Amino acid sequence: MTGRSGGARLATRAGLSAAVAVAAAGVEVATYPHWRPWCLHWGATTDEASRALPGDDLLTKPQVVTTRAIGIQAPARLIWPWLVQMGPGRGGAYTYDWIENLLGIYMHSANQILPRYQDLKVGDGQQLGPRGPVLRVAVLEPEHALVFRSDDGNWVWAFVIEPAGDFTRLISRNRIAASPSPLGRAATTYLMEPGSLIMERKMLIGIKERAERLAAAAAQPGAASGQD
Repeated sequence: MTGRSGGARLATRAGLSAAVAVAAAGVEVATYPHWRPWCLHWGATTDEASRALPGDDLLTKPQVVTTRAIGIQAPARLIWPWLVQMGPGRGGAYTYDWIENLLGIYMHSANQILPRYQDLKVGDGQQLGPRGPVLRVAVLEPEHALVFRSDDGNWVWAFVIEPAGDFTRLISRNRIAASPSPLGRAATTYLMEPGSLIMERKMLIGIKERAERLAAAAAQPGAASGQD
């Protein structure tokens, strides 16, 4: 009896968990159109979200375009090195490493500028996990624009640094091609878009904190450079 009752309790809990998951998914699908613009354009101004940026011409008919941005109290020269060294087995992505590694992507977010990863060139590629896409540098304009394009042509990821008064703006834009299946398109909309916001928001904040820490250190006579 004890075994049967325990099994019944486990089955009941599993059923409740499934019901909660289905209900949560239903709520997201029903409400997402209302908060989707915020999800796609977190931190970006109307102008940043709407105007052309470097790399837009590399994927002209995307299913999804996200433009997210953040203001950083540091000059471009202290932001650029963090972008250049990004990647698995390099400087990481300054986001939730445990999530990246759970997905099979080797990420360890560096807290210092790593000189050995500062020689990035157009054509250099990096693979996001054993089965993930290969992102290759398509545009490299020092201290202004860094654009990656996947080898299959379905993803373009651009970083743009621009002055904005007392701040510097760091803009991140993703352009993603449409999935060939309705289920794939739905997964992109309802899973990938909100998930990418969670990761990218953390990444932008991580770059901001690191660059501003360098700027504060540079203002102190005799302070360390922040390089490793």
